[in-house]
Amino acid sequence: MKLCLYVCEYRVVKRKQEDFMKKCELEICAYSLESCRAAKEAGADRVELCAAMYDGGTTPSAATIRMARELTEGMELYVMIRPRGGDFLYSEWEYRQMWEDIRFVKESGADGVVLGILAADGIVDVERMTKLVAWASPLKVTFHRAFDMTRNAGEALEAVIGCGCHRILTSGMHNTATEGVGVLRELVRQAQGRIQIMAGSGVNVSNARQLLETGVDALHMSGKSVRDSAMVFRNPHIFMGGVPGIPEYDIAYSDKRKIEEVVKVLQTCR
Repeated sequence: MKLCLYVCEYRVVKRKQEDFMKKCELEICAYSLESCRAAKEAGADRVELCAAMYDGGTTPSAATIRMARELTEGMELYVMIRPRGGDFLYSEWEYRQMWEDIRFVKESGADGVVLGILAADGIVDVERMTKLVAWASPLKVTFHRAFDMTRNAGEALEAVIGCGCHRILTSGMHNTATEGVGVLRELVRQAQGRIQIMAGSGVNVSNARQLLETGVDALHMSGKSVRDSAMVFRNPHIFMGGVPGIPEYDIAYSDKRKIEEVVKVLQTCR
């Protein structure tokens, strides 16, 4: 009888683990049309389209959004709605800009938007977020890593669910998702299927399986690689962004091979 119970318990646990892994999708953070194409060719499920890599992602241009929609036909396209880099405490004009950006993204045929607004005391700005989620409908909304800048993960989770968001992108309140695996696991437990939890920051083939085991619904990665500029003449004294140390002659892109490696990991778990 005990052996039977142990076997049954093992099967239940194994089934739960398999159910989590079957749901897991792969989203690629793309900062260029080249990266959008790589994401599609590599077999990713979704693209998160952004501009300004070194700001952590801002709203891309109108042309980029429209052309990305053409390039990603047949897969999901989510667009970053973020008026600037820095914190997530926005002025009234910045808030109005987010409304207008969402309007354009809806007209462009995207599947969703990615955004997040916080209050000065480190909680989710529920009032503004709820209005933007309603305005974005029928597009789905991902609450981005502003989540990781809140004062309490459990409190923020309930607030984001209350706003009507479809998904949360989080590194588990740490710099990388692997550092935050404990929090990710707890967020999945607390969410109980009411919202998707997507793990991002530092995701690659070496840690994909470890992150899947937390039960998250999706993995988020850029698959970043860098190639040297084709420029022959180079001025080493000028930094276009005014910040020394940011490479002026490196071209960053999403590496199709790196994405394919993680896709294969997910396929073995589905």
